[in-house]
Amino acid sequence: MDEIYEKELETAPSVCDASGRLSYHGAFGLFMDAASSHADRLGIGIGDLMKKNLFWLTVKTRVEFISRPSLGKPVTVRTWPEAPEKVRGDRSYELEQDGEILIAGKTEWTILNFKENRLSSPREIYPESLRFREDSAITAPFARIPEQFEAYRPYASRTVLSTDIDMGHHMNNVAYLQALAGSFSTEEWDRLPLQNIDVLFRASCFEGDELQFSRRDADDSVQIRIARGDQTILLVNLA
Repeated sequence: MDEIYEKELETAPSVCDASGRLSYHGAFGLFMDAASSHADRLGIGIGDLMKKNLFWLTVKTRVEFISRPSLGKPVTVRTWPEAPEKVRGDRSYELEQDGEILIAGKTEWTILNFKENRLSSPREIYPESLRFREDSAITAPFARIPEQFEAYRPYASRTVLSTDIDMGHHMNNVAYLQALAGSFSTEEWDRLPLQNIDVLFRASCFEGDELQFSRRDADDSVQIRIARGDQTILLVNLA
């Protein structure tokens, strides 16, 4: 049983930003695609789960950027699941070039039984023959993001478009990151000393929803809240 998934690819123009390097949301996309491919190989992909009325739900994601590969450069993306707990599980990611880790990531997720509207244990879906790796791509804990929203100031808004929607009929996880990327100018991104992005997913949103973006600037980080009315959809820490 494949305990790890690995794929070689080139940094394509579709995932690069104005700097000619892999974009921040592009890295999230590469990791999501790798996880999906690995899940398919294990027989627990989205299609497999939906036949059982189950669906993956991402709870938290942390990505650490050491260096972003340039356009056209060959890289290797790697991912593996860690041993799951009763309700949640973690998945690790790495992006490597010439034997050096450029970007590392970690996602905490759970399983939703959408027919019964309850959470299912990740332990129940993995093949019995799968041997879990004991190491993690990231040892640092997920960031805690302040929720004193009176300190956040509004700065942008966005309508959820049909192109943001995935097969679960809600806004795709990477679409949130792409929307976030578009809420800043290229100059603002260049000014950010960005090494870590933490994302906390709080609720789903759907086509036509109106999202409001607000921010809180600290000495060494920027916190972002994406909300639908009074409901928090997403919290992001840029550090």
